[in-house]
Amino acid sequence: MRHYFYGIPVSVMKEFFATCPKGLENLLADELTTLGAEQIRETVAGVHFKGELAIGYKACLWSRFASRIVLVLSEFQMNDDLDLYLGAHTIPWEEHFSGTATIAVDFTGTNPAIRNTQYGALKIKDAIVDRFTKRGHVRPDIDKKSPDIRIMAHLGKGKANITLDLSGPALHQRFYRQGTGEAPLKENLACAMIARSGWAGEPMMDPMCGSGTLLIEAAFIAADMAPALRRERFGFDRWLQHDGELWQSLMMEAQVRAKRGMQRCEVKLFGCDADTRVLMKARDNAKAAGVVHLITFKQADVTALENPLPPAANEDEARQVGMLISNPPYGERLGEFPALLEVHQALGDALRRSFQGWRVSILSASPELLSCLRLRADKQYRLFNGALECQLRNYQIALDSVASQKEVAQDFANRLRKNLKTLEKWASKENLDCYRIYDADLPEYNAAIDRYKDYLVVQEYAAPKDIPVQKTRQRLLDMVQAAIKVTGMDGEKVILKVRERQEGKQQYQKLSEEQHRMEVQEYGARLWVNLYDYLDTGLFLDHRQTRRMLGQMAKGKRFLNLFAYTGSATVHAGLGGASETTTVDMSHTYLNWAQDNMRLNSLVGRQHKFVQADCLKWLSEADGQYDLIFIDPPTFSNSKRMDESFDVQRDHLVLMQHLKRLLAADGTLVFSNNKRHFKMDLAGLEAAGLKAQNITGKTRPKDFERNQHIHNCWIITHAPEASAE
Repeated sequence: MRHYFYGIPVSVMKEFFATCPKGLENLLADELTTLGAEQIRETVAGVHFKGELAIGYKACLWSRFASRIVLVLSEFQMNDDLDLYLGAHTIPWEEHFSGTATIAVDFTGTNPAIRNTQYGALKIKDAIVDRFTKRGHVRPDIDKKSPDIRIMAHLGKGKANITLDLSGPALHQRFYRQGTGEAPLKENLACAMIARSGWAGEPMMDPMCGSGTLLIEAAFIAADMAPALRRERFGFDRWLQHDGELWQSLMMEAQVRAKRGMQRCEVKLFGCDADTRVLMKARDNAKAAGVVHLITFKQADVTALENPLPPAANEDEARQVGMLISNPPYGERLGEFPALLEVHQALGDALRRSFQGWRVSILSASPELLSCLRLRADKQYRLFNGALECQLRNYQIALDSVASQKEVAQDFANRLRKNLKTLEKWASKENLDCYRIYDADLPEYNAAIDRYKDYLVVQEYAAPKDIPVQKTRQRLLDMVQAAIKVTGMDGEKVILKVRERQEGKQQYQKLSEEQHRMEVQEYGARLWVNLYDYLDTGLFLDHRQTRRMLGQMAKGKRFLNLFAYTGSATVHAGLGGASETTTVDMSHTYLNWAQDNMRLNSLVGRQHKFVQADCLKWLSEADGQYDLIFIDPPTFSNSKRMDESFDVQRDHLVLMQHLKRLLAADGTLVFSNNKRHFKMDLAGLEAAGLKAQNITGKTRPKDFERNQHIHNCWIITHAPEASAE
């Protein structure tokens, strides 16, 4: 609707508000200035501005950074729900939409009177409906999913602000997406990356292009194409003050500019991705956007990344350079980091090797991953990908840059090589699939690394409190990078876990619900391990020799395994010829795991019993007889499922007194625990009629030789005097 004075159109200033992701406010304000907006004022995640209706339309059509453009209808003081109702009721809604239009009300913010956003939206809806009804109009219907008119209200600092959405679907939606990768980059954030990178139309490459968003948005910019040119629906379509003639003139101007821009556009854009399926989606998106002819797509892994521009014709001619912009994956869980470390290290190497003279701009939520590029940033910007705070770092690759020859964490890498040289031959000879290759050998690199076939499990120990968190984090990531390089492992098969160094076994903490399992072999025993879902894997490697010994001792014996965990000791005893086995653990999950391990080795039948119980309570009530008993209790436990707390140093003698009752006259008890500096109460044992022999040295495997305190192990039998009685 235009306003006239004696037949002459009158300019009417309106107040608008443009929302945007945090970090884009300055870019959006500059863009609105270019479009002709006035009285621009930035705020968090948005920009206030004023202008004629044409300015609002231009913002909807041309803004590359805005999420929504709304028309401000009213702002008023609000203390309670009555203030909200009356303030909304005074707005002349009948001048904005008819009763035949469908509406939706979005409400944000709360105060002591309005504690629920749905209640706030309801009060505004009631005010609108009542105004229409009192004036004899048809009342509008509600359509929350796809309304003709969307009303947006915000409550903050004692004021209510009510606006009318001119955008319709969020403006970051350009309607060219035919398919996306796992984590598509929003179009307005992609434009912010391009703007902050300083790209000025030179050749551009995205080496991990995903669904192609960065490249498509760059093509729009290069071809002077309005980002909303392809959308079919706006929020003002059913608005009664919509000026169709004005809008059509702006659309025609944008179409002409896009046609001319496309004709003269000679930009060179290159997109690569390792996933061919994702690359097909990117190509389909570019085709739907009308810019596929401007982009060259190629399937390529970042480890084999090459400069797409032709080399110089001769030595005197400088090679053409360009801009590389990318949003590589940065993961939200620590376990995803090993593969991402490999990706970022490979990207940094490729940039120094093949992209001399290029400018580079990388967005990431992980400063640690960015540090793996081994590049020094010229500029750094703070942007937000949704709620996730990110850094956009700009780099200049030197003309004389070469791939770094310096090894990451060199001291650690050298130690790991030395360990592998010895341990790989030993493990092969012993026919072992899993063994420890590093255990905090160097204080600066405080972690344990275990090999499970072609997987690595890296378990970080808690660092001393006087070392900065950032420093320990970087050392861990450097160590993982070096481990991948030294072992040649695929980064996807490196599992990173964080645990605190404690005395005794950890609680068996569940990490995920994925149920990853793999089979490994240990001295002929087949065992299930789970490298991903729990803090521990289901197999304590330091007890390997103990399990082997139990198997050698078990022939014809009645075997009892207490605090059995996943029953690996029971498997060895069963394979060693035990006449019967009893496996006791409090955890239903691990007892099922133990049964799976036994079935994997064809150890089935009534002679193999599984008991889910608190081992301490079961011991006090059990009355069977066993020829061979293995017990590996926790150092300390106060589980809710246990009647009392347990401390192995404090309570081991009581434990032995119960076990003595179950141990056959000529039976053998193998007692192990992981308490550092554990002291056996030999006098108490003797008084109880038992004798003990420390066999720790014999049960410590080769891959744990450095760790004198990894566990201690004892053979306990009836004392001769007790047997005689």
